[in-house]
Amino acid sequence: MTPASAGGLLALVAATLFGLSTPLLQFLGKGVGPFTTACLLYAGATSVGALLRKGAGREAALARSDVPRLLLVAFFGAVIGPVALAWGLQRASGAGASLMLTLEALFTAVLARWLYRETMDRRVWAAMLLLLGGGALLALDQAASGSAQLAGLLAVLVATAAWGADNTASRALAERDPGQVVMAKCALGAFATFALALAFGEPLPGVPAALGLLAIGATGYGLSLRFYLLAQRSFGAARTGSVFACAPFIGALGALALGDRSGGWLMAAAGGLMALGVCLHLLERHGHEHEHARMEHEHAHDHADGHHGHAHDPMPAGVHSHAHVHEPTQHAHPHAPDAHHQHRH
Repeated sequence: MTPASAGGLLALVAATLFGLSTPLLQFLGKGVGPFTTACLLYAGATSVGALLRKGAGREAALARSDVPRLLLVAFFGAVIGPVALAWGLQRASGAGASLMLTLEALFTAVLARWLYRETMDRRVWAAMLLLLGGGALLALDQAASGSAQLAGLLAVLVATAAWGADNTASRALAERDPGQVVMAKCALGAFATFALALAFGEPLPGVPAALGLLAIGATGYGLSLRFYLLAQRSFGAARTGSVFACAPFIGALGALALGDRSGGWLMAAAGGLMALGVCLHLLERHGHEHEHARMEHEHAHDHADGHHGHAHDPMPAGVHSHAHVHEPTQHAHPHAPDAHHQHRH
Protein backbone atom coordinates (compact mmCIF):
# COMPACT_ATOMS: atom_id res chain seq x y z
CA MET A 1 0.00 0.00 0.00
CA THR A 2 1.17 3.56 -0.70
CA PRO A 3 1.55 5.88 2.31
CA ALA A 4 -1.51 7.81 1.18
CA SER A 5 -3.71 4.70 0.86
CA ALA A 6 -2.48 3.32 4.19
CA GLY A 7 -3.18 6.68 5.83
CA GLY A 8 -6.61 6.81 4.22
CA LEU A 9 -7.50 3.32 5.49
CA LEU A 10 -6.40 4.15 9.03
CA ALA A 11 -8.40 7.39 8.94
CA LEU A 12 -11.46 5.47 7.71
CA VAL A 13 -11.22 2.98 10.61
CA ALA A 14 -10.94 5.92 13.02
CA ALA A 15 -13.97 7.54 11.37
CA THR A 16 -16.07 4.38 11.69
CA LEU A 17 -15.33 3.98 15.39
CA PHE A 18 -16.01 7.64 16.17
CA GLY A 19 -19.05 7.86 13.90
CA LEU A 20 -20.86 5.00 15.62
CA SER A 21 -20.06 6.51 19.02
CA THR A 22 -22.22 9.60 18.43
CA PRO A 23 -25.72 8.01 18.25
CA LEU A 24 -24.73 5.56 20.99
CA LEU A 25 -23.62 8.48 23.15
CA GLN A 26 -26.97 10.20 22.64
CA PHE A 27 -28.81 6.96 23.49
CA LEU A 28 -26.82 6.08 26.63
CA GLY A 29 -26.08 9.59 27.84
CA LYS A 30 -29.68 10.72 28.41
CA GLY A 31 -29.91 12.55 31.69
CA VAL A 32 -26.16 12.46 32.34
CA GLY A 33 -24.41 15.82 32.80
CA PRO A 34 -22.06 16.95 30.01
CA PHE A 35 -18.97 17.10 32.26
CA THR A 36 -19.71 13.65 33.71
CA THR A 37 -20.26 12.30 30.19
CA ALA A 38 -16.92 13.69 28.99
CA CYS A 39 -15.14 12.34 32.09
CA LEU A 40 -16.44 8.80 31.53
CA LEU A 41 -15.66 8.90 27.80
CA TYR A 42 -12.06 9.89 28.35
CA ALA A 43 -11.60 7.58 31.33
CA GLY A 44 -12.47 4.73 28.97
CA ALA A 45 -10.13 6.11 26.32
CA THR A 46 -7.29 6.38 28.85
CA SER A 47 -7.43 2.64 29.53
CA VAL A 48 -7.02 1.93 25.81
CA GLY A 49 -4.00 4.21 25.58
CA ALA A 50 -2.37 2.39 28.52
CA LEU A 51 -2.99 -1.04 26.99
CA LEU A 52 -1.68 -0.13 23.53
CA ARG A 53 1.61 1.49 24.48
CA LYS A 54 4.63 0.18 22.59
CA GLY A 55 7.90 -0.84 24.22
CA ALA A 56 11.12 1.15 24.06
CA GLY A 57 12.73 0.99 20.65
CA ARG A 58 9.40 0.53 18.83
CA GLU A 59 7.99 4.05 19.14
CA ALA A 60 9.31 7.50 20.02
CA ALA A 61 8.38 8.36 23.60
CA LEU A 62 6.82 11.64 24.64
CA ALA A 63 9.35 14.29 25.67
CA ARG A 64 9.14 17.07 28.23
CA SER A 65 8.94 19.56 25.37
CA ASP A 66 5.62 17.95 24.33
CA VAL A 67 3.85 18.93 27.58
CA PRO A 68 2.54 22.37 26.43
CA ARG A 69 1.13 20.83 23.24
CA LEU A 70 -0.43 17.96 25.20
CA LEU A 71 -2.16 20.45 27.49
CA LEU A 72 -3.45 22.30 24.42
CA VAL A 73 -4.86 19.22 22.68
CA ALA A 74 -6.37 17.99 25.96
CA PHE A 75 -8.10 21.34 26.49
CA PHE A 76 -9.60 21.49 23.00
CA GLY A 77 -10.08 17.79 22.29
CA ALA A 78 -10.82 16.23 25.68
CA VAL A 79 -12.64 19.07 27.47
CA ILE A 80 -14.27 21.62 25.11
CA GLY A 81 -15.11 19.13 22.32
CA PRO A 82 -16.81 16.31 24.29
CA VAL A 83 -18.59 18.65 26.72
CA ALA A 84 -20.07 20.71 23.86
CA LEU A 85 -21.06 17.53 21.99
CA ALA A 86 -22.70 15.96 25.06
CA TRP A 87 -24.66 19.15 25.74
CA GLY A 88 -25.72 19.47 22.11
CA LEU A 89 -26.78 15.83 21.74
CA GLN A 90 -29.33 16.29 24.53
CA ARG A 91 -31.05 18.98 22.44
CA ALA A 92 -30.44 18.28 18.74
CA SER A 93 -31.48 15.27 16.68
CA GLY A 94 -28.94 12.47 16.49
CA ALA A 95 -28.81 12.45 12.69
CA GLY A 96 -28.49 16.25 12.44
CA ALA A 97 -25.78 16.39 15.10
CA SER A 98 -23.86 13.57 13.42
CA LEU A 99 -23.91 15.33 10.06
CA MET A 100 -22.83 18.64 11.61
CA LEU A 101 -19.68 16.89 12.82
CA THR A 102 -18.59 16.85 9.16
CA LEU A 103 -17.50 20.47 9.64
CA GLU A 104 -14.61 19.21 11.75
CA ALA A 105 -12.89 18.53 8.41
CA LEU A 106 -13.43 22.14 7.36
CA PHE A 107 -11.88 23.57 10.54
CA THR A 108 -9.00 21.06 10.38
CA ALA A 109 -8.18 21.82 6.74
CA VAL A 110 -8.32 25.60 7.17
CA LEU A 111 -6.14 25.50 10.30
CA ALA A 112 -3.66 23.12 8.64
CA ARG A 113 -3.41 25.49 5.69
CA TRP A 114 -2.99 28.52 7.95
CA LEU A 115 -0.51 27.04 10.44
CA TYR A 116 1.39 24.47 8.37
CA ARG A 117 0.91 25.71 4.79
CA GLU A 118 -0.45 22.33 3.70
CA THR A 119 -1.37 22.30 0.03
CA MET A 120 -5.03 22.81 -0.89
CA ASP A 121 -5.83 22.84 -4.60
CA ARG A 122 -9.09 23.96 -6.21
CA ARG A 123 -10.68 20.55 -5.67
CA VAL A 124 -10.02 20.74 -1.93
CA TRP A 125 -11.37 24.29 -1.70
CA ALA A 126 -14.50 23.17 -3.58
CA ALA A 127 -14.87 20.31 -1.09
CA MET A 128 -14.64 22.75 1.81
CA LEU A 129 -17.32 24.99 0.29
CA LEU A 130 -19.64 22.00 -0.13
CA LEU A 131 -19.13 21.07 3.51
CA LEU A 132 -19.89 24.64 4.55
CA GLY A 133 -23.04 24.70 2.41
CA GLY A 134 -24.19 21.44 3.97
CA GLY A 135 -23.68 22.87 7.44
CA ALA A 136 -25.77 25.92 6.57
CA LEU A 137 -28.63 23.70 5.37
CA LEU A 138 -28.44 21.70 8.59
CA ALA A 139 -28.73 24.90 10.63
CA LEU A 140 -31.83 25.88 8.62
CA ASP A 141 -33.33 22.43 9.16
CA GLN A 142 -32.81 22.53 12.93
CA ALA A 143 -33.97 26.16 13.18
CA ALA A 144 -37.30 25.08 11.68
CA SER A 145 -37.61 22.54 14.52
CA GLY A 146 -37.30 25.14 17.28
CA SER A 147 -34.71 27.16 19.17
CA ALA A 148 -33.68 24.25 21.41
CA GLN A 149 -32.76 22.12 18.39
CA LEU A 150 -30.78 25.00 16.89
CA ALA A 151 -28.95 25.65 20.17
CA GLY A 152 -28.01 21.97 20.32
CA LEU A 153 -26.70 22.06 16.77
CA LEU A 154 -24.65 25.19 17.48
CA ALA A 155 -23.11 23.42 20.49
CA VAL A 156 -22.09 20.57 18.17
CA LEU A 157 -20.57 23.21 15.86
CA VAL A 158 -18.45 24.42 18.80
CA ALA A 159 -17.34 20.81 19.31
CA THR A 160 -16.26 20.53 15.66
CA ALA A 161 -14.21 23.74 15.92
CA ALA A 162 -12.55 22.46 19.12
CA TRP A 163 -11.70 19.11 17.52
CA GLY A 164 -10.41 20.87 14.42
CA ALA A 165 -7.99 22.79 16.65
CA ASP A 166 -7.14 19.54 18.45
CA ASN A 167 -6.44 17.71 15.16
CA THR A 168 -4.15 20.47 13.93
CA ALA A 169 -2.27 20.87 17.21
CA SER A 170 -1.81 17.10 17.56
CA ARG A 171 -0.03 16.86 14.22
CA ALA A 172 3.31 17.48 15.92
CA LEU A 173 2.57 14.53 18.23
CA ALA A 174 1.87 12.11 15.37
CA GLU A 175 5.46 10.82 15.43
CA ARG A 176 5.25 9.92 19.13
CA ASP A 177 3.97 6.63 20.54
CA PRO A 178 0.23 6.88 19.79
CA GLY A 179 -0.67 4.78 22.82
CA GLN A 180 1.25 7.15 25.08
CA VAL A 181 -0.31 10.20 23.43
CA VAL A 182 -3.81 8.75 23.82
CA MET A 183 -3.19 7.88 27.47
CA ALA A 184 -1.73 11.29 28.36
CA LYS A 185 -4.31 13.37 26.50
CA CYS A 186 -7.30 11.38 27.71
CA ALA A 187 -6.10 11.21 31.31
CA LEU A 188 -5.74 15.01 31.35
CA GLY A 189 -9.24 15.38 29.87
CA ALA A 190 -10.80 12.91 32.30
CA PHE A 191 -9.22 14.64 35.30
CA ALA A 192 -10.28 18.12 34.15
CA THR A 193 -13.90 17.15 33.38
CA PHE A 194 -14.15 15.18 36.65
CA ALA A 195 -13.16 18.31 38.56
CA LEU A 196 -15.70 20.36 36.60
CA ALA A 197 -18.45 17.78 37.21
CA LEU A 198 -17.80 18.02 40.97
CA ALA A 199 -17.68 21.82 40.85
CA PHE A 200 -21.07 22.00 39.06
CA GLY A 201 -22.64 19.33 41.28
CA GLU A 202 -23.58 16.93 38.51
CA PRO A 203 -25.20 13.73 39.86
CA LEU A 204 -23.60 10.33 39.39
CA PRO A 205 -25.07 8.24 36.54
CA GLY A 206 -26.44 4.72 36.97
CA VAL A 207 -24.14 1.72 36.57
CA PRO A 208 -25.46 0.69 33.10
CA ALA A 209 -25.04 4.22 31.71
CA ALA A 210 -21.58 4.59 33.25
CA LEU A 211 -20.36 1.27 31.83
CA GLY A 212 -21.83 2.11 28.43
CA LEU A 213 -20.11 5.51 28.32
CA LEU A 214 -16.80 3.95 29.39
CA ALA A 215 -17.10 1.43 26.53
CA ILE A 216 -17.93 4.19 24.02
CA GLY A 217 -14.90 6.14 25.23
CA ALA A 218 -12.61 3.14 24.89
CA THR A 219 -13.60 2.42 21.28
CA GLY A 220 -14.96 5.64 19.79
CA TYR A 221 -12.40 7.93 21.42
CA GLY A 222 -9.38 5.86 22.52
CA LEU A 223 -9.00 3.42 19.62
CA SER A 224 -10.26 6.03 17.16
CA LEU A 225 -7.65 8.57 18.31
CA ARG A 226 -4.87 5.97 18.03
CA PHE A 227 -5.79 5.21 14.41
CA TYR A 228 -6.18 8.94 13.70
CA LEU A 229 -2.65 9.68 14.92
CA LEU A 230 -1.23 6.82 12.85
CA ALA A 231 -3.07 8.16 9.78
CA GLN A 232 -1.60 11.64 10.28
CA ARG A 233 1.92 10.20 10.00
CA SER A 234 1.50 9.31 6.35
CA PHE A 235 -1.49 11.41 5.31
CA GLY A 236 -1.11 14.87 6.86
CA ALA A 237 -3.56 16.78 9.06
CA ALA A 238 -5.87 18.14 6.35
CA ARG A 239 -6.27 14.87 4.44
CA THR A 240 -6.74 12.78 7.56
CA GLY A 241 -9.39 15.23 8.71
CA SER A 242 -11.12 14.99 5.35
CA VAL A 243 -11.35 11.18 5.37
CA PHE A 244 -12.43 11.37 9.00
CA ALA A 245 -15.37 13.40 7.69
CA CYS A 246 -16.97 10.05 6.79
CA ALA A 247 -17.67 9.59 10.52
CA PRO A 248 -20.75 11.84 10.56
CA PHE A 249 -22.43 9.85 7.79
CA ILE A 250 -21.78 6.63 9.65
CA GLY A 251 -23.18 8.31 12.75
CA ALA A 252 -26.28 9.51 10.90
CA LEU A 253 -26.96 5.98 9.66
CA GLY A 254 -26.52 4.74 13.22
CA ALA A 255 -29.00 7.34 14.49
CA LEU A 256 -31.54 6.25 11.88
CA ALA A 257 -31.02 2.62 12.90
CA LEU A 258 -31.78 3.62 16.50
CA GLY A 259 -35.07 5.18 15.45
CA ASP A 260 -34.25 8.86 14.75
CA ARG A 261 -36.78 10.10 12.18
CA SER A 262 -36.40 13.86 12.70
CA GLY A 263 -34.75 14.65 9.38
CA GLY A 264 -36.48 16.23 6.40
CA TRP A 265 -35.51 17.18 2.87
CA LEU A 266 -33.16 19.94 4.10
CA MET A 267 -31.20 17.41 6.16
CA ALA A 268 -31.08 15.04 3.19
CA ALA A 269 -29.79 17.84 0.95
CA ALA A 270 -27.20 18.81 3.57
CA GLY A 271 -26.01 15.21 3.76
CA GLY A 272 -25.74 15.08 -0.02
CA LEU A 273 -23.60 18.23 -0.19
CA MET A 274 -21.34 17.02 2.58
CA ALA A 275 -20.93 13.58 1.01
CA LEU A 276 -19.96 15.20 -2.29
CA GLY A 277 -17.42 17.39 -0.48
CA VAL A 278 -15.82 14.37 1.17
CA CYS A 279 -15.65 12.52 -2.18
CA LEU A 280 -13.95 15.48 -3.86
CA HIS A 281 -11.31 15.60 -1.16
CA LEU A 282 -10.67 11.85 -1.32
CA LEU A 283 -10.07 12.02 -5.09
CA GLU A 284 -7.14 14.41 -4.67
CA ARG A 285 -3.82 13.17 -6.07
CA HIS A 286 -0.53 14.97 -5.44
CA GLY A 287 2.90 14.10 -6.83
CA HIS A 288 5.86 16.02 -8.29
CA GLU A 289 9.62 16.31 -8.07
CA HIS A 290 10.63 17.71 -4.70
CA GLU A 291 13.67 18.18 -2.49
CA HIS A 292 14.31 16.89 1.01
CA ALA A 293 16.53 19.05 3.18
CA ARG A 294 18.72 17.49 5.84
CA MET A 295 16.58 16.47 8.81
CA GLU A 296 17.25 14.85 12.16
CA HIS A 297 14.38 13.45 14.23
CA GLU A 298 13.02 10.34 15.92
CA HIS A 299 9.95 8.33 15.06
CA ALA A 300 8.86 4.77 14.25
CA HIS A 301 10.01 3.82 10.74
CA ASP A 302 10.73 0.93 8.38
CA HIS A 303 13.66 0.87 5.95
CA ALA A 304 11.41 -0.38 3.13
CA ASP A 305 9.57 2.96 2.80
CA GLY A 306 12.14 4.64 0.53
CA HIS A 307 12.91 7.51 2.93
CA HIS A 308 15.12 5.79 5.49
CA GLY A 309 18.42 4.69 3.98
CA HIS A 310 20.65 5.02 7.03
CA ALA A 311 22.71 1.98 8.01
CA HIS A 312 22.45 -0.40 10.97
CA ASP A 313 24.72 -3.18 12.09
CA PRO A 314 22.85 -5.46 12.24
CA MET A 315 19.81 -4.21 10.28
CA PRO A 316 16.67 -4.47 12.48
CA ALA A 317 13.62 -6.20 11.06
CA GLY A 318 10.35 -4.30 10.78
CA VAL A 319 9.33 -1.08 12.47
CA HIS A 320 11.69 0.44 15.03
CA SER A 321 12.41 3.86 16.50
CA HIS A 322 15.59 5.84 17.17
CA ALA A 323 17.07 9.24 16.38
CA HIS A 324 18.27 9.31 12.78
CA VAL A 325 19.38 11.69 10.03
CA HIS A 326 17.89 12.20 6.56
CA GLU A 327 20.48 13.36 4.06
CA PRO A 328 19.44 15.88 1.37
CA THR A 329 17.86 14.23 -1.67
CA GLN A 330 15.65 15.03 -4.66
CA HIS A 331 13.10 12.68 -6.23
CA ALA A 332 9.52 12.43 -7.49
CA HIS A 333 6.66 10.26 -6.20
CA PRO A 334 3.05 10.63 -4.97
CA HIS A 335 3.07 12.02 -1.46
CA ALA A 336 1.03 13.70 1.24
CA PRO A 337 2.11 16.43 3.70
CA ASP A 338 3.53 14.05 6.30
CA ALA A 339 6.57 14.70 8.51
CA HIS A 340 8.93 14.12 5.54
CA HIS A 341 7.10 16.30 3.02
CA GLN A 342 6.77 19.80 4.42
CA HIS A 343 8.15 21.55 1.32
CA ARG A 344 6.54 24.70 -0.01
CA HIS A 345 4.52 24.84 -3.25
